[in-house]
Amino acid sequence: MAYETSNSSKDVHFDADAKDHANHIEQVDTAQEHNDRLVELSGIEATAASKAAWLISITVSLGGLLFGYDTGYISSVLVTIGRSLGNPLSSSEQELVTSLTSGGALVGAVFAGLVADKYGRKLPIWCACVVFVIGTLLQTAAYHLPQFAVGRFVVGLGVGSAAMIVPLYISELAPAKYRGRMVAFNNMSVTFGQLLASAVGAGFAQVGNPESSQAWRATVGIGAAPALLLAGLLFMCPESPRQLVAHGRNEEAAAVLLRIYPTSTEAQRQAKIDSINMSIHEAISAMSDDSLWQTLLRIFRTPATFRAVLTACTVMAISQLSGFNTLMYYSATLFKIVGFKNSTAVAIVVSATNFIFSIVNLVMVDKFGRRRILLVTLFGMVVCLVIAAVSFSYIPINLKTLEVQSNTIGWPGIVLIITIVCFVACFSSGVATIAWIGTELIPMEVRAVGTMLNTVTCWSTNIIIASTFLSMMKGLTPSGAFGFYCGIVGIGWIFVYFCFPEAKGMPLEAIREIFVKGFDVKYSKQWQKENKQFVKMSKQTSFTH
Repeated sequence: MAYETSNSSKDVHFDADAKDHANHIEQVDTAQEHNDRLVELSGIEATAASKAAWLISITVSLGGLLFGYDTGYISSVLVTIGRSLGNPLSSSEQELVTSLTSGGALVGAVFAGLVADKYGRKLPIWCACVVFVIGTLLQTAAYHLPQFAVGRFVVGLGVGSAAMIVPLYISELAPAKYRGRMVAFNNMSVTFGQLLASAVGAGFAQVGNPESSQAWRATVGIGAAPALLLAGLLFMCPESPRQLVAHGRNEEAAAVLLRIYPTSTEAQRQAKIDSINMSIHEAISAMSDDSLWQTLLRIFRTPATFRAVLTACTVMAISQLSGFNTLMYYSATLFKIVGFKNSTAVAIVVSATNFIFSIVNLVMVDKFGRRRILLVTLFGMVVCLVIAAVSFSYIPINLKTLEVQSNTIGWPGIVLIITIVCFVACFSSGVATIAWIGTELIPMEVRAVGTMLNTVTCWSTNIIIASTFLSMMKGLTPSGAFGFYCGIVGIGWIFVYFCFPEAKGMPLEAIREIFVKGFDVKYSKQWQKENKQFVKMSKQTSFTH
């Protein structure tokens, strides 16, 4: 999941008067001057970065793998758990144990966001590892539904904490020229974790009698290994330089910078620390002592800010309400419904497609921009969901038991799996990552609260999908359920077309101007045309530290 998040735990004041915005953000006359100043202070970025930066990034990206493995293994567990918890799980019980992790993740993400600034980035990651292991043990040793459900919730706490902190930690530690790729690597780790879980689940699904096999416990238990490995390796990772500077520990920050930039001079490291101090000062210069509730009210009462936050959260909601996570959580169940005998093996195709096209997004997003990719991929998702809905209408399914009433798969099943693969390709190469990048639309002085709202949107809508999919399949029929998702994505495409601006390379005050008079997509297009050189330069120098 590649995204930027704010590291200010203080509440932020946003003046509703558009004329005073510049006084609360940048203490420079123009964005160009601001950029030039940061370039001057960040001369260290021109020096060679060490391999340590990549090793640290890869190490903490194990947190993304935890996220991916959890969302991946539940798919195979649901079709192989049998009577291990006393009785076969009903559809409502399957929805419960699936959605509880999303609920835990929502709580974990908010908690991690609140403590990360005070106690550093590493402590929340360690806590995530601990609770993930505890949750895994609770599930592995469960012989009753309540214990398994509690384990799912506890694992969610770890998943949410890691998903919130790891990208932030990487973005603060990584050299500017590699920052995008290093953060995106974490998102790739999520998709790889899902692929790994699908493969492990498919393997253990072949062990023993499907009705009495306990092999699913191994699938779950293996998930503790990356958490233990991350917890151990984290001792060799430094704290974020920005976090150290924010707490006045400049000497320690200089030591970390020397580790990342071994050929840098002392003057360059001090200039980088000054640069970090400058960005911290800018981020807090407009802060007040308002409570979190008062800050939230200011966001909703200030039209420009509200529109920016609404845009980011809407795209996030589209990504979750599209129904994609039903394929992650219920892919094996879905393919079993369609009639595939080795449904867990077929589900690997979904995870593999998700992993491959997350790499495609990494290559395309800075070249083609967010808006164009969203318009193309969301349209592709709509087409795929229409075909899926039509294909389901030709498959005889008992709506009470969700079992296929045929011994052969036939052409509708083949068309369905091809369509699902295409749908996943469109999702993973588009809205999956851009939903997190959307926080760049939120003004810096409210980005902490805005990012929290974006995170809450992610997990709350995730809960809705996870807890209603099987019920919708029964109540609306499979065609109706996928038709519903199609309608959501269609509305999302319309929203993106009229309201989602292209903010690639734009400075904060330019992004702010987009939302002053509405959702001014035309303004963003015009700005991109008139500032091509500035956009090109901003790819080389980051505005955040």
